Amino acid sequence: MDLYQPEVVHVNGEQFRVYLTHEEIQQRIKQIGTSISRDFSEKKPIFIGVLNGAYIFLADLMRYVTIPCEVDFMKLSSYGDEKVSSGQVEDLKEINANIRGRHVILVEDIIDTGLSMKYLIDKVKLMNPASLTVVTLLHKQDATRYEVQIDYTAFRIPNLFVLGYGLDYAQEGRNLAQIYILEE
Repeated sequence: MDLYQPEVVHVNGEQFRVYLTHEEIQQRIKQIGTSISRDFSEKKPIFIGVLNGAYIFLADLMRYVTIPCEVDFMKLSSYGDEKVSSGQVEDLKEINANIRGRHVILVEDIIDTGLSMKYLIDKVKLMNPASLTVVTLLHKQDATRYEVQIDYTAFRIPNLFVLGYGLDYAQEGRNLAQIYILEE
């Protein structure tokens, strides 16, 4: 299968270059999947993917999880079509599953300010899960303003605008198989 992974891409009039290759991403996701399988071996967790960005990460992560589990999705918006968060979080899709007493694993594409994840954690805790675990593909530690517990992080990155592997810029670029950074 051919993957969409050019060295340079142009999206919305801006140029991006490769930051993390497909191979680097897959290697790290495999490690996280192995760790989750070990850590939740007797718990049958439910993974909650945060749409739209986390769908590719979650799909690949599921291929490396070797224990019984379930998957559901929720959708938030805090960016719209912009490169920076609006500072407001809006629910666009609720979880369908009953998660009371369940081991919940929230799967996010990126945590930068922490606003959306803090909102999600607070919301999910009200549903009384047995446990709550956070997994993120990317964490921008320098941008974090709201501290949240992150249990599994694939990559810690500088405060750069990134694109690809599910991450978008005004809904474009999600289908890129690698992660790209904006060229300044």
